[in-house]
Amino acid sequence: MEQPPAPPSFVGIDVSKDRLDVHVLPSGDAFAVARNGKGLDELLTALRCRSVGLIVIEATGGYELTVSAAIAAADLPLAVVNPRQIRDFARATGRLAKTDALDAEVIALFAERIRPEARHLPGPDAQALADLVARRRQLVEMIGMEGNRLRQAHTPLIQKSLRATLKMLEAQLAALDHDIDNTVRASPVWRAADDLLLSVPGVGSVTARTLIADLPELGRLDRRSIASLVGVAPVNRDSGTWRGHRAIAGGRPTVRRTLFMAALVGVRWNPVLKDQYQRLLARGRPKKVALVACMRRLLTILNAIIRSATPWQNA
Repeated sequence: MEQPPAPPSFVGIDVSKDRLDVHVLPSGDAFAVARNGKGLDELLTALRCRSVGLIVIEATGGYELTVSAAIAAADLPLAVVNPRQIRDFARATGRLAKTDALDAEVIALFAERIRPEARHLPGPDAQALADLVARRRQLVEMIGMEGNRLRQAHTPLIQKSLRATLKMLEAQLAALDHDIDNTVRASPVWRAADDLLLSVPGVGSVTARTLIADLPELGRLDRRSIASLVGVAPVNRDSGTWRGHRAIAGGRPTVRRTLFMAALVGVRWNPVLKDQYQRLLARGRPKKVALVACMRRLLTILNAIIRSATPWQNA
């Protein structure tokens, strides 16, 4: 008589600087390994012996990258989730105590109950581009902060120091823009996507490179799924007969902020977005609501353009 197949295992991994705490459900097995090459080999050996349904890891500011890459290379289903989702889930289930081992158990329970979608991780080249784009955002933020300090400074020595810092940061930003451009243009796939995105009025190089680096799903999902993924889909807030205001939430903030700036330009220079924006204002919609709708419309347009590999065409 054939044995029934083993139930799928749901694995939660709590990643810290020096070690990985692992919890497996429904078996309840728990163990820890070092976060180094030997420990990763032990982890993969233990996971390959099971019928793994899903592995969940928190995004912990970089410590998870090596672990995620090793799991993805082993062709095991993996989801890297926002730590806030895990914390909210833990509170909802009344699990307030916190240790590394308990965190791994909560993550495994989250994997079993919520079952977030496993996604393919970006390859080394895509990760390198994402790092460059993220560093560019950091430099822009630092330039903004130093510029604000310069406007408030009254002491000549402080002003001199701030100007020197700004000059250095602006030089780094220019060099980084050059590196990002070279990286994108060196890849035929990215170069083609870049050209398609730049064909849309309102989309500049920063928007195009951010979408290429931070939204690799563009062109692969339908319009509702891509809007939900980015966080520009309105979320219902209804209860009984009460109907609350719809609002956007979640998603990918870096992509959403970039789309916001692109939509600001688009409602002036893109005929489709301009027409939609003016129609919504004429119907009494607040400017912010109209702009968010234009963000969602722009994302839909970009998604369709990448999927069809057809550049923007004026009507």
